[in-house]
Amino acid sequence: LKTKSERKLAKQICKVVLDHFEKQYSKELGDAWNTVRDILITPSCWQYAVLLNRFNYSFELEKDLHLKGYHTLFQGSLPYYPKSMKCYLSRTPARMPSERHQIGNLKKYYLLNAASLLPVLALELRDGEKILDLCAAPGGKSIALLQCAYPGSYLHCNEHDSLRLRWLRQTLESFIPQPLINVIKVSELDGREMGDAQPEMFDKVLVDAPCSNDRSWLFSSDSQKAACRISQRSSLPVLQMQLLRSAIKALRPGGLLVYSTCTLSKAENQDVISEILNSYSNIMPVDIKEMARTCSQDFTFAPTGQECGLLVIPDKGKAWGPMYVAKLKKSWTT
Repeated sequence: LKTKSERKLAKQICKVVLDHFEKQYSKELGDAWNTVRDILITPSCWQYAVLLNRFNYSFELEKDLHLKGYHTLFQGSLPYYPKSMKCYLSRTPARMPSERHQIGNLKKYYLLNAASLLPVLALELRDGEKILDLCAAPGGKSIALLQCAYPGSYLHCNEHDSLRLRWLRQTLESFIPQPLINVIKVSELDGREMGDAQPEMFDKVLVDAPCSNDRSWLFSSDSQKAACRISQRSSLPVLQMQLLRSAIKALRPGGLLVYSTCTLSKAENQDVISEILNSYSNIMPVDIKEMARTCSQDFTFAPTGQECGLLVIPDKGKAWGPMYVAKLKKSWTT
């Protein structure tokens, strides 16, 4: 039975995309690509983390996760890991059922790829700060931001795509109580215009940029559309840099900016950050290696050649990622 279901999954893999990845990533990742590829093309190996909702906390659920052998992310050893954030991981690919969206009822947990919490944690949020999530849909990172700290005058969640914006609003309604919803501003601005619209307004900015999402691209059902996506792939770094430039304008001096993608692509990751660092004298890299050391038991990292950048790659028993995270600081002098 298992081989039959695996055959079914294998049929859904888009050969055009896999061949493209094969060529690019075997060069960029070397031998590690073989393991990464095996996990990416086998969804039955994928793992799901359970992020508990601090606004509808369930002691029973937490107890149940312990009994099922789940453990907490980081085991509390990261200096700026907030006590209010509780995320549970399982070493096996077991998946909890998703909760249904019900108006007026807050969900107890959010299922996510555990690596997507790294950009949120890298921001080192504090209560009272003004936070911008520039490309916020579907909303998982916005939810995670609010598990870490209470924003000051507001958390600004922006999403340019109108369909994804609806998804974002529903996610926020499902997890955030009404009084706190009032300090969340949701906008539909082109992220490239945010810096001009709100210059130096934010203490912390997250740019979870549109990217060639390796997991979802591999399962494109339309190979023509997939081929078109691949041909447009080279223009993504231009958009990513424009979003970062806008985010830098929106960040106050002394503030932190985190850039993240869910692709393995060097052109969309390290090269984008190197270009930004070379273009700005007031943007400094922030060493993020300690985070990698702290969580190496849960995640596997590929070398990035950058102190300010981490790349999580899927591995056996640690099927998290791909997730690239880079941390930057805006200095007071220009």
